[in-house]
Amino acid sequence: MKLVLASKNPKKLREMQEILTALGVEICSEADAGVDIEVEETGATFEENSLLKAKAVMEASGLPAIADDSGLCVDCLEGAPGVYSARYGGEELTDEQRYRLLLENMRGQLTRTAKFVSVITCCFPDGSVLTARGECPGTIAYVPMGEGGFGYDPVFFVPERKKTFAQLTAEEKNAISHRGKAIQAFREKLEEHLRK
Repeated sequence: MKLVLASKNPKKLREMQEILTALGVEICSEADAGVDIEVEETGATFEENSLLKAKAVMEASGLPAIADDSGLCVDCLEGAPGVYSARYGGEELTDEQRYRLLLENMRGQLTRTAKFVSVITCCFPDGSVLTARGECPGTIAYVPMGEGGFGYDPVFFVPERKKTFAQLTAEEKNAISHRGKAIQAFREKLEEHLRK
């Protein structure tokens, strides 16, 4: 089965390919499918934004499309940045500027619990929709650590691993991450869907 990933993020594409290729699912980019659209993320939840992206790319490509909407929810910031994680502080900021802004906004906070959330939605041309959610609890480190990953990974600390996401190997991260959990849940739903 071939799915189009509704994202222009090459790191997200690689991560999805690493996890889903083992299932015999081919993931291609929007560009490979001849799609070049900007989907406005107007939803108030990860579920709404994930559906908006998957539906738009499925309609534009004529192929089943999979979208992931994910973000970081920090308890002491009342769940922020949440659905605005990729735009936190403004569109023009780099990943590093974004996580440094987060650390600045948390200055003096002793409660540093947080979670990464990922919602995966797959829209099929026949109108079928599959949705799966994954969460990974953790804390926000006081300083960035590690060179791997992307986004907020250098400041997202996983206490049981005693490492940030950026310090984990891709295999370690995929085994515990919000996206890894969402993809596993999605895989089960997809297998069930294909049996029907």
